Amino acid sequence: MQDRDLGGVARDINRIVDQNRKHLPRGSQLFVRGQIETMRTSFQGLLSGLVLAIVLVYLLIVVNFQSWLDPFIILTSLPAALAGIVAALFVWHTTLSVPALMGAIMSVGVATANSILVISFAKEDLALHGDPVRAALEAGFTRFRPVLMTAGAMIIGMVPMALGLGEGGEQNAPLGRAVIGGLIFATVATLFFVPTVFSLLHRRYQEKDAR
Repeated sequence: MQDRDLGGVARDINRIVDQNRKHLPRGSQLFVRGQIETMRTSFQGLLSGLVLAIVLVYLLIVVNFQSWLDPFIILTSLPAALAGIVAALFVWHTTLSVPALMGAIMSVGVATANSILVISFAKEDLALHGDPVRAALEAGFTRFRPVLMTAGAMIIGMVPMALGLGEGGEQNAPLGRAVIGGLIFATVATLFFVPTVFSLLHRRYQEKDAR
């Protein structure tokens, strides 16, 4: 069992337990306790917290923007962040763990803040000129440096943690790796994909109102 992740060991144990359940006396039950149960509880709590955080952030942005459309556009960067987290863990051969899920929550928060920065500027420009494409382009160009600086500072700060340097550093390395991967993908999505979605949806909304 040495040099193996707890999830892999848990799968092997559960397979053995399931194979031997039929040999239990009538009325008997078999439960697996210890670190495996703690890991499952932690995963369920963090995954529930991640989903709840996304929902609450969405509702908060709805109240702030007085719109259901713009908060949806802002959250379109989150799938890219989640894809970046998975890609980073895969490249570093790192298993999903509690620190990795904590890093996912952190990267989702930063990605959302950067998207709000872009969309808020695009809305202001749209109110001035009324052209969604122009508003999206100007928002992408104008907010390029602030978004890049915010994400870059976070990524650079997480590099030592992601490398797992020092004694016990490998325990927190998944957190840094998840944040780096999530922010790299989310930053690209925030600067290119989110403005594109903004221009498409608002142009369609304008065409619908014109009819």
